[in-house]
Amino acid sequence: MKRIMGIDYGNARTGVALSDLLCSIVGSAQVVPSRNTQKAIADIVRIAKENEVGEIVVGLPRNMDGSEGSRAQLCREFAELLKDATGLPVAMWDERRTTVEAHNILSQHNYHGQKRKNTVDAVAASLILEGYLAFRKANP
Repeated sequence: MKRIMGIDYGNARTGVALSDLLCSIVGSAQVVPSRNTQKAIADIVRIAKENEVGEIVVGLPRNMDGSEGSRAQLCREFAELLKDATGLPVAMWDERRTTVEAHNILSQHNYHGQKRKNTVDAVAASLILEGYLAFRKANP
């Protein structure tokens, strides 16, 4: 079985989370710089190959009413670039409130300032992946 990768795409940093081999829980998460899109894609392709990823899920930022704005379009474009670069299936996952939830989790664990800034995207990617894995489990 191959791992599933969760992505929280951001302008400056992109969170990357990996499932365990059974694709049942989040195994690890990290952040890659994303100001240079091509470099970010190359980093993610490398991580996917090193970790035998078989599928990618990219967070889709929707407005609270379910509509999509310009940020959602950027994420869709990034997902297409990933699909082309990796040759893997790429799914989009509603990421409403994941960044807010990630900040709450980090606050509860006393992550503040630069420490939080460097971690929040990895936590958000983990939450995106966690939601997607739960959905897959409930809908085999």
